[in-house]
Amino acid sequence: MTRAARPGDRASDPPAGYLVAGYRTGELLGAGAWGSVYAARGPDGTQAAVKLLGPARLSPGQRRTMAQIAHSELRFSRRADHPNLIRTLAVATVDDPAHPALDGALALVMERAARSLQDLLAAARPGAPVPGAERILTEVCAGLTHMHRAGWVHGDLKPANVLLMPDGTAKLADFGLTAELEGTHAYAPPLGSPDHVPPEWWSERTGARGVALRPSADVWAFGVLAHQLLTGGLHPFLGATARARSLAAQAYARGAAPLRLDAALPRRWRAAVTACLAADREERARGDLRALVAAATARPAAPRPRRAAIAGLAACAAAVLALTGAPEPFMPRPTGRAVPGTIPAGSDVPAAYRGMIEDAARRCPEPEITPALLAAMLKAESGFDPSAARPETGEYGIAMWTPGVFNAWAKAAAHPGPKDYMDPGDAIAAMGNYVCWLDQQLKHRGMTRGLPALVAAAYRTSDKTVAEEGGVPARVRPHVDRVLRYLADYGG
Repeated sequence: MTRAARPGDRASDPPAGYLVAGYRTGELLGAGAWGSVYAARGPDGTQAAVKLLGPARLSPGQRRTMAQIAHSELRFSRRADHPNLIRTLAVATVDDPAHPALDGALALVMERAARSLQDLLAAARPGAPVPGAERILTEVCAGLTHMHRAGWVHGDLKPANVLLMPDGTAKLADFGLTAELEGTHAYAPPLGSPDHVPPEWWSERTGARGVALRPSADVWAFGVLAHQLLTGGLHPFLGATARARSLAAQAYARGAAPLRLDAALPRRWRAAVTACLAADREERARGDLRALVAAATARPAAPRPRRAAIAGLAACAAAVLALTGAPEPFMPRPTGRAVPGTIPAGSDVPAAYRGMIEDAARRCPEPEITPALLAAMLKAESGFDPSAARPETGEYGIAMWTPGVFNAWAKAAAHPGPKDYMDPGDAIAAMGNYVCWLDQQLKHRGMTRGLPALVAAAYRTSDKTVAEEGGVPARVRPHVDRVLRYLADYGG
């Protein structure tokens, strides 16, 4: 085959119409650490997706892990079938020396979805459930319950691994870490998503067969997922980065911090999410989740599962059905984390940016990061001018980002795809994420007084510089003073 030259193509992309296991590939749908997913069509025109796992240049160890993942996906798909599980249609090894970047890659052909929950959450407004959240959670629970009753653990439940079909049906996907139970445990490679693994995962030892997995890990991940879907993407554990959120979950599991569910989580879901996020994995595994059992009694009792280890998620599924089916009186719903320092009406903050600023502040758990503080910082940085520029220092846009630093924090932007530091929405979202992290770093360094001033100074310099100076460095004091004046003007 000869490769068609197309702008933007990567060397590892197959040519248009490349034949894999009887399916012809099309455009790139997404890429991750282990491979890429492409649109495809079968001989009869059926739409599918082809996942190419790793090129031949991977190390032997990486190839062994990749092969284990592919084998797990195929084995699971052959033995488990459910309307809320993505089907793997075929698995093949690419044999094509003429294309070294593809030769030896493992290909999995799967049902093709329209989008993922990750896409849905990226477009969500914090504080409001995503459209169809309760139905989606019902279907996720149904798929997980089927897996557990069949003796399998998913092991990597997260928004990116829940796919929405063209008709809206939610299906679990990515069974690379799915493993078969051997009694109460299964084993998988030491991979996972820090935002969704349970706190005990971090203390598990990796043996020759991998990390021990239990159904209770899926119960925990479901609790995190439910909180995100019902609050517009807000994570139940506070932190500006995935690592910070995982540390917060571990602190909660040790009893060093309470579980703080967001105010936006609907009242009738709080007991269910709390029970799924039980710190003790044995409590999750036993099904001793009182709130879930109470919710489940609203419906006819389901047959008792054969394994005690799956009772927790079975109760979770029953609870979700009870919650979504039971009528309740109308009551006002909380709108999200109570964020003090709201920008007063009549201020000089442009109306076009107010919603962006409020969303950015709401996503940060730290009480100092308020809409008023972000607005004051933006005014001091650029005067709210989206075209502002300081070429001599390489700073641009409404938040005065240097492009390199912006790229490191651009995932804060609330939409998929490329981010632009000159776009006010992207710049403000990234600013909120960055100053949240700065606030947390300063607290970690023991600096807890005058945090708005310290955060503004760290944004101009760094948290390390502020810590070394023991406060606001003299060279940025005039700038910080302006921020504080504007903050006072905005009622902060």
